[in-house]
Amino acid sequence: MDRPKEQVVLVTGAGSGMGLECALFLAGHGYRVFGTVLDEAEAGRAGREAIQRGAGIEWLRMNLTRQEQINDGISTLLARTGRLDALVHFAGVGLRGFFEDLTLEEIRETYDVNVFGAMALVKCVLPHMRARRSGRILLTTSVAGRMGSMSISGYSSTKFALEGFGECVSQEVRPFGIYLSMLEPGLIATPHFTVNRRQARHSLDPSSPYAEWFRRHEEIVDRILVRRQFTPVDVARTVVRFLTARRPRLRYVVGRNAKLVLNLRRYIPGEWFDRIYWPVLRRMVTTPQNAGKPPEAETPAASLARAPQGKETKLR
Repeated sequence: MDRPKEQVVLVTGAGSGMGLECALFLAGHGYRVFGTVLDEAEAGRAGREAIQRGAGIEWLRMNLTRQEQINDGISTLLARTGRLDALVHFAGVGLRGFFEDLTLEEIRETYDVNVFGAMALVKCVLPHMRARRSGRILLTTSVAGRMGSMSISGYSSTKFALEGFGECVSQEVRPFGIYLSMLEPGLIATPHFTVNRRQARHSLDPSSPYAEWFRRHEEIVDRILVRRQFTPVDVARTVVRFLTARRPRLRYVVGRNAKLVLNLRRYIPGEWFDRIYWPVLRRMVTTPQNAGKPPEAETPAASLARAPQGKETKLR
């Protein structure tokens, strides 16, 4: 479907990572892009990258835990353009650590940004889109919003909440010509796993019974990131597919491994999945490498893929 001339897109979390790459990609393909940043320092770094890429992006300062900044940002955008065609929401924070090592304060802070911040933003843009009877909203959740894993309960639960929220609201707004979908990337190397890697304060405390397991889990994640099969550009291309689709899908999974695991869980009987995938992951995390097979020898997904399959469980 041909997009309207100068389609206006708001990209949140555009200061780094997937949000920045998406904003640059869209601007380079003729969209009028507004990108949100947390502060002037982030705006400066992202602005320099945009200049180097020859991408024109208009920056808005927006902290999703501040309702007044959300309101001011949307009002500024509408005053300049008179329209908002799409919201692509990347802004969010992580939280890594076994549940007993998390504080309720850390969990609440994560929910304030990932869940309530997203809700506040969507609530702010919907009246404008509903009045125009047109609009698209893409919420970046995660594969962790479809399937949990040890050491990310605080983060994963916010993404499960966002998935449920998005599925409900998509049904409510569709009669007004608004499409709401979820973007579900797998593990991808971005600042989320480097300078913005938010580990719980007590996650590596030597007195924690989970400290060594958490350390091993982080090492496994790092090895997966090194072997990553997709990049932020692949995410940006998926966003364009959402923006240009005649009838967008409800969910867009990005990453070969992510698609594999979700399909395995969907089509293999639940008891097989539970008996193979999770025990393999637990052994990788809880067993010292010199006590058995090295973690990199086989992934849980590979074990599942080798499982015998009858006609009723054959992967599609």
